[in-house]
Amino acid sequence: MSSPDSLLTDGARRSRRPDVALLVETSNAYARGLLRGIRAYIREHRSWSIFVGEYRRGEPAPHWLKRWHGDGIIARIENAAIAEAVVASRVPAIDVSAARHVPNLLYVETDDAAIARLAADHLLERGFQHFGYCGDPCFNWSNWREEHFHQRITQAGFDCHVYRPSRDRRGTAPWDRERADLSTWVRDLPKPAGVMACYDIRGRVVLEVCRQRGISVPDEVALIGVDNDELICDLADPPLSSVIPDTRRTGYEAARLLDLLMAGQSELPLAHLIPPLGIAVRGSTDVLATDDADVSAAVRFIRAHASEGINVEDVLRAVPLSRRVLEARFEKLLGRTPHEEITRVQMERVKELLAETDLPLSVVAHRAGYRHVEYMSVAFKRETGLPPSQYRREVRRR
Repeated sequence: MSSPDSLLTDGARRSRRPDVALLVETSNAYARGLLRGIRAYIREHRSWSIFVGEYRRGEPAPHWLKRWHGDGIIARIENAAIAEAVVASRVPAIDVSAARHVPNLLYVETDDAAIARLAADHLLERGFQHFGYCGDPCFNWSNWREEHFHQRITQAGFDCHVYRPSRDRRGTAPWDRERADLSTWVRDLPKPAGVMACYDIRGRVVLEVCRQRGISVPDEVALIGVDNDELICDLADPPLSSVIPDTRRTGYEAARLLDLLMAGQSELPLAHLIPPLGIAVRGSTDVLATDDADVSAAVRFIRAHASEGINVEDVLRAVPLSRRVLEARFEKLLGRTPHEEITRVQMERVKELLAETDLPLSVVAHRAGYRHVEYMSVAFKRETGLPPSQYRREVRRR
């Protein structure tokens, strides 16, 4: 049996706040989202003593880590130096990077296959028949997104043109040469084209190249990025559409798993992939790739005004067509009626507001274009199978 002294020691150990190091940069929206998720877990469970600095992505491990005697680490292991430091610490650790420098370490990452499929379907919905992917082969996540985007596009019966930058002997291309390569690639894309950029910063570069070449966005090239870094996306011209990763859930899951490891649990799956929340649609993909100018105008009107509570009669006032002709041409091109498109856009807005805000349902209904919260709730349950409040709880729990 344990002695009273040992029991007291065990109890003190259990009640002591764990010392946890967060080797996660604070220089981009994705990483800050991870930190918010970690914070959410700590607030809902036991408190941790947190060690975190101001880092840039891929920086060497901080010097203090060599002398640090803590209980756990959550790290973006982006290079061999950080990997070596984390392994040398001999404490439970969770990796939140796709680089996989420590193959046997538990990791929590975005589901890149789901991200790529979501981006591909978004562009396919807009009627494109030509597609491109602009990535960075230095990163695993970019290569995985390329693979799955290419696969989804070819499954739909179309070709996908992949940008592959030239490299010098050191493995990287000088910036002026890469910009020239990218400019040539964009010029030679068959148009109109739907393009996925591996992340938002890459997307802004493509938009700048299009501007310099006089290529119209979104009419000739429609572009979608990843990360929904709102500052980056909104500074772009036009504003950049982007896949929204569930960074909060990713950070939360990393913290949950680390807590289990620090408690002594070891039989846990190696990989934990978190699907995206959806797409923030902005001007860079606000287009319908079709020669039918009237249907294209109707779609633009719906996407711009659906949250104002419009109906099909409002759409007919914006385009010179009869209801019968509009519906026939709409269904032929999109596979749905104008009314169904209005409902779809409103539902996407409801999902976005439920997932990303704590607004009351009455306010959600108003902002999505519904006059009555009861009608929104009925329509939402019919569409998703869940009442809005339950959908919000389940999305937050993921």
